[in-house]
Amino acid sequence: MNVIEFLRQFRVGGYAIFDLVVAFGWMYLLAPLLSRLFKKIRIIVPRLNRVFLTLPIAVIVHFLVGNITPMTKDIVDIHWHYLIKIIILVSLFFGIRKIKILKKST
Repeated sequence: MNVIEFLRQFRVGGYAIFDLVVAFGWMYLLAPLLSRLFKKIRIIVPRLNRVFLTLPIAVIVHFLVGNITPMTKDIVDIHWHYLIKIIILVSLFFGIRKIKILKKST
């Protein structure tokens, strides 16, 4: 058993704690770069919104690249896992709530 497999064995509700920590860690590390990129296209994303958008973005990215994780599988399943779907939708709502689009200055 390698280190990653060992770290991924600790789970909450079927989801690896290590994966969640890594997702939020990547968002923390990429936040300054993302802020600069979005400012260039005149979109202001507050820090707290990035935290809320971490899981919805992770699900979308995993789905787009074809890496079906347990959470991605649960989101796509139309018959069960309503709690995780509600959590992702609420996170998405709070994530996009205070994003501001700046108008061009003349």
